[in-house]
Amino acid sequence: MPPQTRYAKSGGVHIAYQVFGEGPVDLVMVPGFISNVETTWDLPEFSRYLLRLATYARIAIFDKRGTGMSDRGDDIPGLDQRMDDLRAVMDACNMPCAAFYGLSEGGSLAALFAATYPERCRALVLYGSFARSYVTDEMFAGFLEYVDKAWGTAGSLPTFAPSRADDPALRQWWGRYERTGASPAAVAAIARLNREIDVTGILPAIRVPTLVIHRTGDRSVPVSCGRFLAAHIPDARFLEFAGTDHMVSIGDNWMDIADAIGEFLTGSKAPVSADTVLVTVLFTDIVDSTGSAASLGDARWGDLLEQHHTVVRRNLSRFRGREVKTTGDGFLAVFDGPARGVRCACAIAEEVRSLGIEVRAGLHTGECEVTVEEDYSGLAVHIGARVAALAGPGEVLVSSTVKDLVAGSGLRFDDRGTRSLKGVPGEWGVFAVSH
Repeated sequence: MPPQTRYAKSGGVHIAYQVFGEGPVDLVMVPGFISNVETTWDLPEFSRYLLRLATYARIAIFDKRGTGMSDRGDDIPGLDQRMDDLRAVMDACNMPCAAFYGLSEGGSLAALFAATYPERCRALVLYGSFARSYVTDEMFAGFLEYVDKAWGTAGSLPTFAPSRADDPALRQWWGRYERTGASPAAVAAIARLNREIDVTGILPAIRVPTLVIHRTGDRSVPVSCGRFLAAHIPDARFLEFAGTDHMVSIGDNWMDIADAIGEFLTGSKAPVSADTVLVTVLFTDIVDSTGSAASLGDARWGDLLEQHHTVVRRNLSRFRGREVKTTGDGFLAVFDGPARGVRCACAIAEEVRSLGIEVRAGLHTGECEVTVEEDYSGLAVHIGARVAALAGPGEVLVSSTVKDLVAGSGLRFDDRGTRSLKGVPGEWGVFAVSH
């Protein structure tokens, strides 16, 4: 469950914050131009990133005044007021001294605080940040037009997460993140203020250990901004990662970034921890996908695959399933209840027929190891995959374990006999869901 949202009092303003994690390092994350401490956890990619940081730190996150769950106040605050708010959050969390992690626009506030209050800052990390505005008049006018006419529609997602700009689930979350982050008028006011901020002059005064991180192809903040920060902060270390996404939790190297921060703050990499949970594993894939791709051509097949993915994800949401990963033309998902998993598989198999394709599906319930990056492994995963491989077009097969667990659910099955599953010890009963 997400941590509880609390409020720190800064003058007459309430600042929303959360604190979580039990690592040895106190870490304050300073957000970008908008944030919402509660909506943040609704994106699986962001929550797994935060939990990765929590393996080595006790973390405080907050919404700056005027954004998210915090009070709006009379006007948009300057950096001095924002430093007061940050200090209030630290005091509320009992963090007399902490490392600071400034993301994007939050980097200027973190940098200024580190230079101004070195006794309260043990280290500084800046990701996708800048010292002064890099936005041209044309870019700024275009952004203000978007805010005025289309704020909350996720139209800015291609700038912040271009690699996932067409992902329906991410677009839905990003639109809500915009709306819950700040109102259009507040966003415009914040943008105007941020364009005036320039912390270039205080960079040489930063004396705490500093790590600057940037992605080479960042579409939102050019990598030259990160290089500038590293060049002007004494003894700063600069790490450049591949990628075009500005959102740190999006992209294949999100965990590398998290681990680099952990190694910088603690001197060692965080271990890949694992836990064991009982889940129902679902594997699906499209029947004869190679033949379909060849007959349709790349463009039409790509469109069809996107429609298939939308159907699967809609039904996973409907039946409370969790997507673990895609496997080319299929999915690995997990459920905390076997009956929901079976019904989800049946709904997917039925719905994709309208697209002119068939899927096969297999389910098994068992213990899985779950790593901190929310990947699932173990014998139960292998059994689920082997059961799915036995299924025919439009068929949903389950192991005897699943059949036994859903007794009384109203689901009916046809016995497909006992099978030897490749790489799995023993014999396993396999059953087909009866329609």
